[in-house]
Amino acid sequence: MATFITGSTGYLGAHVAANLLTGCADPLNLLVRAKDSREAEIRLWNALQLHLDFERFHPFLKTRITVFRGDLTEPRFGLGEEDYRRLMRSTDSIIHCAASLNRRSEKTCLNVNLRGSLEVLNLARRAQADHGLRRFSHVSTVAVAGQRQDEVVQEDAAIDWNRTDYDPYARTKKFSEHMLRELLPDISYIIFRPSIILGDSRHGETAQFDMVRAFVFLAQLPILPFRPEDRLDIVNVDFVANSIVTLHRKEKPAHDAYHLSSGKASQTFHELTGVLAAARRAIPPLFVPGLEGPFCAVVNWLAGWRGNAVGHGASLMKVFLPYLTYNTVFDNTRVVLETGQAPEPFSKYCFPLFKFSREHHFVYPYRPWPED
Repeated sequence: MATFITGSTGYLGAHVAANLLTGCADPLNLLVRAKDSREAEIRLWNALQLHLDFERFHPFLKTRITVFRGDLTEPRFGLGEEDYRRLMRSTDSIIHCAASLNRRSEKTCLNVNLRGSLEVLNLARRAQADHGLRRFSHVSTVAVAGQRQDEVVQEDAAIDWNRTDYDPYARTKKFSEHMLRELLPDISYIIFRPSIILGDSRHGETAQFDMVRAFVFLAQLPILPFRPEDRLDIVNVDFVANSIVTLHRKEKPAHDAYHLSSGKASQTFHELTGVLAAARRAIPPLFVPGLEGPFCAVVNWLAGWRGNAVGHGASLMKVFLPYLTYNTVFDNTRVVLETGQAPEPFSKYCFPLFKFSREHHFVYPYRPWPED
């Protein structure tokens, strides 16, 4: 029996898939959007080469991975009757990683995060009725907590239906959690809520650049419109993936929801900018909180510049700015106690991430499929 993973060609999903491939012997069912088998294999190779060389990847593809070419938002993923039945009957656990992080598009978030999640929940119900489902793990986000200021948020206090949402992404992920609890009451499930995932603590390489662009954009400014002692809940992707795999495979987890975050150990703007400036041999920025309004106006103006790095960076900053000003962190005591692992401070690996992203112009240097 296999673990079904959605989003395996995405940044976090690839980390989760790689951990399962290298850390256990279970087969994987992977949903991949592609027009043919060759394109699906190449997409998987591109996603997993950050973790595996081709000599390790290719045998896994032939022996441990079953690819189902489909689309999350299509009924039964767009699979034929035989393929869907094969997927359902061979799946004994599900890790739902796929999501749209397009915070600017309500339509995209509705299609992927709601309609797509509903299709995954339907698969879980059918697998449960057919042979039983061991575990359903759902990757959500701390953003479901809505607009908050100067707080430490516990897992059980995160959902407040009377609180305003930050954006379509947060709103649809919150309702996805609600659907899970309502539709799978008889299945063992876990909700994972990562905070801002930014880089891998083991190296500077990354294949996800949207938030990194905003980080680099800020890192190069001489003046920042933030309060220097505000904290940023940034977490390394390797900690998030390890936590998901560990708890997904655990027979009896202690809780049904976990914040995968830096929690109370989150570092301040002052700490992070000081470390990064020292590594770059640059002057640390000056913090002027009173400039937040004018800064937002300038960012909105620059976001209109199309076709250049400044405009793109500003458009991303426009989306992520609310997440940088709430000075709210998400308690991670549960996951740290249960797994025995804590996230690495962002200051430890922020400069390698900054350096790699700049040197490669925010594009991962993918290696092609070997000709032979």
